[in-house]
Amino acid sequence: MEEHTLIFFIIIISTYLITSTHQLRVIPRLSPIAEWETLLYNNNNYFASLSSAIDDDDVKTFYYKQTLDHFNYRTESYETFEQRYLMNFKYWGGANSNAPIFAYLGAEAPIDGSPQGLGFITDIAASFNALLVYIEHRYYGKSVPFGSREEALKNASSIGYFNSAQAIADYAEIIMHIKNTYSQKSPVIVFGGSYGGMLASWFRLKYPHVAIGALASSAPILYFDDITPHDGYYSVVSRDFREASETCYETILKSWSQIERVASQPDGLSILSHKFNTCYPLNKSSDLVSYLESMYTSAAQYNHPPTYPVTMICNAIDGASSENDTLNKIYAGVVAFRGNSTCKVNAPQNVTETSQGWRWQEMIQCSHLIHIVLRALPMAASNNLVSPLARIGSLPIMEAKI
Repeated sequence: MEEHTLIFFIIIISTYLITSTHQLRVIPRLSPIAEWETLLYNNNNYFASLSSAIDDDDVKTFYYKQTLDHFNYRTESYETFEQRYLMNFKYWGGANSNAPIFAYLGAEAPIDGSPQGLGFITDIAASFNALLVYIEHRYYGKSVPFGSREEALKNASSIGYFNSAQAIADYAEIIMHIKNTYSQKSPVIVFGGSYGGMLASWFRLKYPHVAIGALASSAPILYFDDITPHDGYYSVVSRDFREASETCYETILKSWSQIERVASQPDGLSILSHKFNTCYPLNKSSDLVSYLESMYTSAAQYNHPPTYPVTMICNAIDGASSENDTLNKIYAGVVAFRGNSTCKVNAPQNVTETSQGWRWQEMIQCSHLIHIVLRALPMAASNNLVSPLARIGSLPIMEAKI
C-alpha cells in the first residue's frame, strides 16, 4: 500500500511577546479569495444561494454543542450553542487506513461557500485519501450564541466571547470530537487563509497534540512590532505599482498633497466630489483618501491574470492626456478599476455578517496568546503610496485570559 509521508506543510512558528503603545493605522481586511471580498461586502444572498449546493452527497452538515466559554468558570460559561461544521467523505481512506483529516478553520464569514471556493484542499485530498472538514467560526453563519446575531452582538457581556482564543478552542473541541467519532489515529492538518491562516498557526502552537501541522496561507503572522517593518504591507503595494510604471507611481505620490490642497479651498470637497464622481458628497477628504488606498491595496493583493489590476490602473493613469492635472489622471485609474458603474467612489455597501463582525474582531483578533497589535504604525513621509495624511487613533491592547 502506498504510504504518504505527511511532512508537507508542517509549520514551526516561534512565539513573540509584543507590546505597543504607538499610534496605529489600518491594515486592510482582504479575503484570501478576491471574488469573496466583493461578495462578502455587497451580496447578502450569495452564500444563501450556495446552500443547496453544499447539501449534496459529498458534503454533509453537522452541528456540535459547543461550550460558550472555554476559559472561565462562571455559571454562564457553561452555556452552549450549536456550532456548524461540514464534512466531505468522498476521498477519505477510512479509519483503518489512518488517512489524514484536513480541517479548514473558518474565519470572518459563514462557512457555506468554503467547499466550493477552496479548491486547493479538495485537489490534494484525493492524493492523501483525506477526510475534509470545514468548521464555522463562532458568531458567523449558523454558529451564533445567544439565539440570534442581534442578541450575540448586543452588549459587552455577549460579544466578549467573540475572539480568536475562544474560536480555536472551539476548533479543538470539534476536531477531537470528529477524531473520537471516526478515527482517533488519523493525523490532523489545519488550514486557513489570511485571518484564518493566523488561526491555523495559533492552533498549532496552542494545541500541538491535536494537529501535527498547519498551512497558513497569506497569514500575517509576523506583522508585529520589531519583527516586520511597520510599513511593510504598503511597501509591497508601492513596489508593485513602481514595477508596473514609474510615472504612475510618481503620479500617485503627488496626488495625496493635491487632494489636501483642493480640499482646503472654498467648496473644495464639492470640487473633489464632482471630479471623482462620488456616489455621495464627500464630508471630508479622508473619505476619498481611504477609498484610493483601498483601491491600490486591493489591486496589488489581487494582481493576477487576466486583468492584472495594477497594470490596468497604471495604464489608465499614464494614458490620460498630458494636459490633465494629477487628480484627473488618478480619476482615470479609478474609472479603469471600477468599470462602468454609475458613480465611482463611496458607493453604499450592504451590512453583512463579515463587515459587522470584523469591526469587533479587528480590535481583539490577536489577543489570545500574547499582547499584540495587528496594525502597522502610521507612516511618516516616505516613498510608500499610502497617504501620510491618513491616521487613526491608538487601539487598546487586549488580553485574553487563557
